[in-house]
Amino acid sequence: MKPRYDIRGKVAVITGANRGIGRMIAEVFLREGVAKIYAAVRDVHSVEPLINQHGNRVIPVRLDLAKRETISALAGNAPDVQVVVNNAAVFMARTPLDGDAVEALELAIRINVCGLMHVAQAFAPVLKRNGGGAFVQINSVASLKCSSSFAIHSASKAAAYSITQALRELLGQQGTLVLSVHPGLIATDMSDSAGLNRSAEPPLVVAEEIVSGLKSGHFHLFPDSLAKRVGDAYESFAKNVIEADIPEYHTE
Repeated sequence: MKPRYDIRGKVAVITGANRGIGRMIAEVFLREGVAKIYAAVRDVHSVEPLINQHGNRVIPVRLDLAKRETISALAGNAPDVQVVVNNAAVFMARTPLDGDAVEALELAIRINVCGLMHVAQAFAPVLKRNGGGAFVQINSVASLKCSSSFAIHSASKAAAYSITQALRELLGQQGTLVLSVHPGLIATDMSDSAGLNRSAEPPLVVAEEIVSGLKSGHFHLFPDSLAKRVGDAYESFAKNVIEADIPEYHTE
């Protein structure tokens, strides 16, 4: 039986909660009864609209995924967290042949992959102390399908997806539910700057899918129409390989 999680009355931390998908996740979580959200952002003043709307249910905390010390400080200042949503990321629209592709990949890995790992390392003991909870990683359909125009982004998200699979196994041992969310085209500042907003869907579809996914216990979430097309094609592989217990993959 799959683990299920109800966010009502819980305490959450959301990275990148000031705009786009992160902001909408915060809004929906608060609507669905989350008691408190630590809004982890680089500029704490950017969270003021959320604070003005929801008062002391929103706690702004400075976070820079490129600086591990801010991640450790966040975990230290948020000992009551039961739900972690790692949403903050960078989007590097580069091809492998661009002159600065290697530098772009290094930055993308530093934020999108190492940042994820540092967040997981910092909050794993916090979640364990608080009963297990849930860890939600915002990945992408780009984790599964690469476009040459943003191959660097795809590479970093594919790596993040691999780490998320490992976290599912490792954090699952302490009773933590792990979700891997794979949005497609979502209307955000990031996608707009990349020229991808023409057929994008609102961030609300992602936020509501996360709430549903926590309740159902599904590991893979494909929230929007493009993502669902990818997810439908990927479903058999995900079920029979990614989510399957294959003994040969165990080292012990």
